[in-house]
Amino acid sequence: MALDAQNPQERVEQLIALTNRLADLMRREADAFEAHRPHDVIASADETARLANLYRHESLRLRKDPGLIEAADAKARKKLMDSTRAFDEALHRHGRAVEACKIVTEGLVKAIAEEVVSQKAQAAGYGASGVAPATPSEAITLNRRA
Repeated sequence: MALDAQNPQERVEQLIALTNRLADLMRREADAFEAHRPHDVIASADETARLANLYRHESLRLRKDPGLIEAADAKARKKLMDSTRAFDEALHRHGRAVEACKIVTEGLVKAIAEEVVSQKAQAAGYGASGVAPATPSEAITLNRRA
């Protein structure tokens, strides 16, 4: 997938629109994470992924061939730089919000796992007949990179 620009000016204008839309999505997602409503992000996840992939693709094209936008007017290129800075700020905020959610989630998973282990440890023992009581088997997987 790529932009459908016919000339450098159109490419810059399309990049500005793409960058602004992606920055807006990042801000909205960060708002949702900060408000402890991560499920609100699901509605825009597909669009975010599609636009992020397009942005990545177009960024790589520009790095390889800066001439794609050189002929665009200076005012438009400056606006693209400003949009890119705003996107970068939104992306950093989004990253901090996601990291905070990750830390909370990992803490919850660890607390649940510890509780399961402690409950299992209490139940493990032998009855009066010398036989361990039958317990339903529980499974939990812990992954430090979750």
